[in-house]
Amino acid sequence: MKSNPNWQSARIHALRDLTPTVREFVIAPIEGAPERWAPGAHLLVQVILGGRPQTRSYSLVGLPGEVPGYRIAVKRLDDGHGGSRAMWQLAEGDAIEIGAPQNHFPLGLQAPATLLVAGGIGITPMVSMAQALVRRGQPVRLLYAARSEAELAYGESLRALLGDGLVACVSERGERLDLAGEIATLAPGAQAYVCGPAGLLGDLRGLWAAAGRPLPSLRFETFGSGGRLQSASFRVEVPRHKARLEVRPDQALIDVLEDAGIEVMSDCRRGECGLCAMDVLALDGEIDHRDVFLSEHEKQENKRICACVSRVVGRITLDTAWRPETVS
Repeated sequence: MKSNPNWQSARIHALRDLTPTVREFVIAPIEGAPERWAPGAHLLVQVILGGRPQTRSYSLVGLPGEVPGYRIAVKRLDDGHGGSRAMWQLAEGDAIEIGAPQNHFPLGLQAPATLLVAGGIGITPMVSMAQALVRRGQPVRLLYAARSEAELAYGESLRALLGDGLVACVSERGERLDLAGEIATLAPGAQAYVCGPAGLLGDLRGLWAAAGRPLPSLRFETFGSGGRLQSASFRVEVPRHKARLEVRPDQALIDVLEDAGIEVMSDCRRGECGLCAMDVLALDGEIDHRDVFLSEHEKQENKRICACVSRVVGRITLDTAWRPETVS
């Protein structure tokens, strides 16, 4: 149960492989000029999965006017929910439906210094943020972690932009980001932005608080794809709707529920806003909480689950706030 954007027709203007698993797309509206956007904005894209349209959001890369349209980068996830695979099947000239840019991750421009932290494909919103801060002459450092040297998308252009202000870390070489050390050197009143897997956010949030820095100065965006446990099929029951369903490894719980006619409130679909959190009536197994909305205490209690990103090993029984008139 998600608000529908005003879709407009567009075409794939250009494609470019940035790494073995990351492809850049330039998407140009068929009619009219692209709308301007601020750093941190994302683009809604409509993909067809299983014969039905679904919405995905991708961070806009760079600043307006750099390309004839919108620029996004999509990491191919072969064990994901299918959105990235659908995007990678597109060719130059193909038609696609897009929404107007939205921004739930806006960049503040008044802080005395800014620390940007990216993990993997989380680099995409950081490109425009770094560009905007450099243009304004404001102090900025970018910490960028990737699994291998080949996966450092936009690494060369960011090095040219930031020089020593870019700290690249490759886990394949045994390197780790010195988050605590970077936080310690920040000026009072500095801000930090992080985009990446939930684990990276959790580490940074803990260190930020331990350093006595105000949590409102730490802003984050995740891509809700990582979990502690390997994705596997699991069973879900919703007694109020007399539903017994199976969620495959390549499906999201929220999509399976909605396909069965059970509407779920949602917005971000990245495990950030909490609108899709559902009550857990019974659990036979383990919940892999992949959201950043529920507190650690709530996750340990296992009384709620964010249906957009979290999964189960075993079987779960849920209740939903949605009450259709036909259900007694």
